[in-house]
Amino acid sequence: MDIGEVAKRSGVPASTLRFYEEKGLIRSVGRQGLRRVFGGDILERLALIALGRVAGFSLDEIAHMLGSDGKPNIDRALLEKKADELDKTIQTLMAMREGLRHAAVCSAPNHMECPTFRRLLGLAAAGAIKGEGSGKRPRRR
Repeated sequence: MDIGEVAKRSGVPASTLRFYEEKGLIRSVGRQGLRRVFGGDILERLALIALGRVAGFSLDEIAHMLGSDGKPNIDRALLEKKADELDKTIQTLMAMREGLRHAAVCSAPNHMECPTFRRLLGLAAAGAIKGEGSGKRPRRR
């Protein structure tokens, strides 16, 4: 399957496919003229990459789990660690959601006088100090 067909069937732009190949996530099996050609397992491999990205794994982590031989070598301990991180994120988001819902209907004359809103500010400030409140993802160490 050439790169155009892979892009069309997977929804992954050709530029991203070339980048993934450069990073070692996928491998073309040859060329048809100037166009890269991929094997039959490419769509499954792209689905694994998409799953990893949605779960929050870096491309380097995904590359490691995909293995260099083309067979997935998924690190179960890393999956468990990521699930724990997601649990913490879910808890934080639920607390933020409830705080925002309260602030939307709070009867305090001013949000700054509302203890619940003040706690919400504290959560946001704590996240900003840790690098989580800036809108950017924290760097992986």
